[in-house]
Formats: sequence, C-alpha cells, structure tokens
Amino acid sequence: MASSTPSDGTTFSLRNLALKLNTAEDLTPHIGPLTSAPTTITHIDLSGNTLGLAACEYISTLLPSLSNLRSANLADIFTGRLLAEIPPALDALLTALRKCEKLEEINLNDNAFGLNTVEPLRPFLANHVHLRHLYLNNNGLGPAAGTLVAQSLEQLAERKAEARKAAQQVPDLETVVCGRNRLEAGSMAAWAKAFSAHGKVKTVKMVQNGIRIEGIVTLLRDGLAKCRGLEVLDLQDNTFTLKASRTLAEVLPTWKGLVELAVGDCLLSARGGTAVAEALGKGSNGKVEVLRLGFNEIDAKGLAALVKAAEGKALPRLRRVELNGNKFSEDDENIEALQTILSERKEESGSMDTYPGLDHEDENSWGLDELDELEDEDSDEEEEAAEEDDEAEAEEASIVRDADFAEEEPVSQKMEEDVDALAAALGKAEIK
Repeated sequence: MASSTPSDGTTFSLRNLALKLNTAEDLTPHIGPLTSAPTTITHIDLSGNTLGLAACEYISTLLPSLSNLRSANLADIFTGRLLAEIPPALDALLTALRKCEKLEEINLNDNAFGLNTVEPLRPFLANHVHLRHLYLNNNGLGPAAGTLVAQSLEQLAERKAEARKAAQQVPDLETVVCGRNRLEAGSMAAWAKAFSAHGKVKTVKMVQNGIRIEGIVTLLRDGLAKCRGLEVLDLQDNTFTLKASRTLAEVLPTWKGLVELAVGDCLLSARGGTAVAEALGKGSNGKVEVLRLGFNEIDAKGLAALVKAAEGKALPRLRRVELNGNKFSEDDENIEALQTILSERKEESGSMDTYPGLDHEDENSWGLDELDELEDEDSDEEEEAAEEDDEAEAEEASIVRDADFAEEEPVSQKMEEDVDALAAALGKAEIK
C-alpha cells in the first residue's frame, strides 16, 4: 500500500491512489497526519480517489483544524458515485473548508457538477472571501449551472468588498479556470458580470465551452475588458469568426500586462486574424510572450502583420508562436523571418536571463510549433471587401441561429426557456 505520509511535512496527499473510501473506517489507515499535526498542513490533495458520503462527512470534521491550509485539491473524487451521493458529500467538504480562513485555492476539476449537483458549490463560491484561485474544469456544468456559478462569483465580489470595509484583509480573485463545461453563449452575460466585478483577475481559461460569436463578444466587451491586469487568456476551441475577432482586437490594448493569448482553433478567419495581429502591432501589449493562434484560417496577410509586430518594438518579449493549421504556405518568407526572430530571442535570453524561471531547454516554450497541417491559401476565394463583409455577417448569423437551438424548433426553444427560467429562479435564491 502506498504511503500517505507528506513528503515535506506540509502536504497531506492521497493523490491518485485509486482508493475507494466509503466510511470513516476506510480512511483510518491513511489520515494520520491530519490528526497528529493538523496545523502544519498547508496543502491537502485527495484527487484521484472515490469518496462516499460517510467518508466526506468524516473528513469534514477534520478540516476545520487545518488552520494554515492554503490549497485543496478535490479533483476527480466522485467517480462511480451515485448522483444522489454527490451533493451532500460535496456540501460537507465545502462547508468545512469555509472555516479554513487561509484557504486561497481550490481545485474541483473532473467532478460531475451538472444542474442537479451544482447547488452545494454556490455557498462556498459566493462566501469564501479568501478565494484567490478557482479550478472548475470538466465538470459538465452546461449553460444553466454555469450561469449559477458565475452569479455566485459575482456575489463573492460583493462579499470581498464588504470584508475589506470591515478592515479584513482578503485577496483578489486572480485565477478562474472553467473549461470543458459547455458554458455556451447563454451563460456569457452572467460570466461577463462576474469578471467585471472581479476586475483584478489575472488568469482566465475557458477552453472548449461551445461559446459562439455573440457570447464571445459579450464576454470580452462587457467582462474581460474590465480586467485590466489580465496576464493569461485562454479561450481555445470556441467560435470567434470576424465579428468576435474584431472585438478581441478592440479590447487587446486594455491588457497592458498580457503575457499569453491563446485563441487557437477559434475560427478567427483570415480578416479576423489580421485584425488581431494588427492590434498586437500597435504596441500596447509589449509583455506578450506566447501566442497560440493555430487552426484559425489566418492567411499570408495575417502572418505578415504578425511578423511586423514581432520584429518591431510592439512585441519585444514574444518567444513562442503556434500557427499550425492556418492558410499560408510553409515556404512563405515570413515563416523564416519569424523563426529567426524567435531563435535570436532564445539565444539572447540564455545569457541575459530575460525570462526568469523559464525552462530554456523546453522546446514548447520557444519558437514556432510544427507546421505540418497548413492549408494553401485559395486565391479563387478572394473577393471585394464589401462582399466579404456580407458573407461573414451571413455566416455569423447562421451560426448564432444554430447555437440558439433554431426558432423553428418549438420543443427545443421551450426547453431553453425552461432552463433559463430555472437558472434565473435559482440565481435569485439567497445564499447564506
């Protein structure tokens, strides 16, 4: 049996032991450090096991004694559990963690929190004013539960403000990771309000959420544009097209400290890619180091605009660019130009330590990605600018109609209205 003894005396870990813990008795052989030296524990990791209700209730009696606990990893702890088990088990853990006043980080990735099980999350997210880093990835939320999570975070901003007025020192919410959750466009108004309320967020990762154009526009324009200290933005595998790409280009100058922009596989479009590259070339994002722009139909013009930004003073710290899957030739002279720029920066950084803490031997931290899936640019598709605008707007309108379940489908439309009504009703419920 693997030992659960912390390696450094401050971490209690059962990580990936694949234990099936149903009762307090099942936990007894593993929890010695939690009872013998609770005040020394700063990090607890229960991920990769499956916990039943009785086990969670027992753990919840121990958590309040961890007075110096700063982070909790509860990822993937309900595999194989019945739907009815999860809400009370989660509620027991999160209610206990609210008593840990130094807890700043929680990881709840890879747990099934659909609409039926999201309710226990809300009191914690709305009231734990010490929360700094939130990880909610691959939880199957959907737009209705996603809206409730966002509304809870908006309430958290209010509670943090109240705590500060009471002379309490609480951190800003800095990290929000909520990917692979089918948030869709329908929850983006709520998320925009949440991010607007937490204006000092530094890292936002919302990949693969099925967010369509209007949702991206709302998120960027009404939410993330207010987060002027944003450092990392990852919206990969959602849908932008020209309209949302232009919105991104408009808000980019507000993020003076942006270090990484990841919008790969977002269908920026040729003209959208150019707009983003030209925005980066205006010099407002001089701290950018990483651009993930693969599979976006960016053409030779967009590539040229990107190289122009990189070789000038606009992007002096750019070190890694991902461009595979776009529409230009691998023999384009701008590819070689960009490779040269990035290679020279890597060489210079080795002697000057320009990027402290970065692994200089990690190939994925430098240069271009492998360009083995490029598409040739189709010159037959070149049209007048006005005609391109018309086509782009028609395409966007079509995608939006599809994403909104199509008005001609009354059953689907009613289901959407029922979900929105339920989300609104639950959102108005008072959280204590």
